[in-house]
Amino acid sequence: MESVPVPCEIQYAEVTIRDRTAILDVLREIAGRYAIHIVCFDAEKLAGREHAESALRHAHRSFERGIAISNSLEMEALLYAAGTRQCSAAVSFGLHEGENHIYVCCCPAPESVWKDLAVHLCFSEDPDVRISPQKAARLAALFDIATEEIEATGHDRIRDLVLERVALLDVSK
Repeated sequence: MESVPVPCEIQYAEVTIRDRTAILDVLREIAGRYAIHIVCFDAEKLAGREHAESALRHAHRSFERGIAISNSLEMEALLYAAGTRQCSAAVSFGLHEGENHIYVCCCPAPESVWKDLAVHLCFSEDPDVRISPQKAARLAALFDIATEEIEATGHDRIRDLVLERVALLDVSK
């Protein structure tokens, strides 16, 4: 699989958020300090790290081609992650109040940014080995994947079907 075209790094983290606006302000401040982009994806709504990579790759490409829907890389990446043109729906693929399991993406990623982020986020190993049946059902509902599609491709191909939905956003532009 093609990697993200700029030097982006993705790490898995957990955080409990009491004030979403406050943590977003902190992330914007850190991003501004380093002149980078920080995108946080809700790992519970993604089909793994590949999904985050694909969303970032498509978002970067849309800006390069001058066809971006949004005015920020962060929102464009969330739009691709959600497979939708609707910002209101894409926002739900980012941080939310309560317990969060997230993919944190820094583009580019200077080494010291992870230390600054670790003050606010708890980084750990990515637990995404395989997609459970419960998560597969959630992904199928989120991405409007019909039972017939899953049966035709196989239950173990849900990740591929989700990634196809991400790519299809380009077609609907």
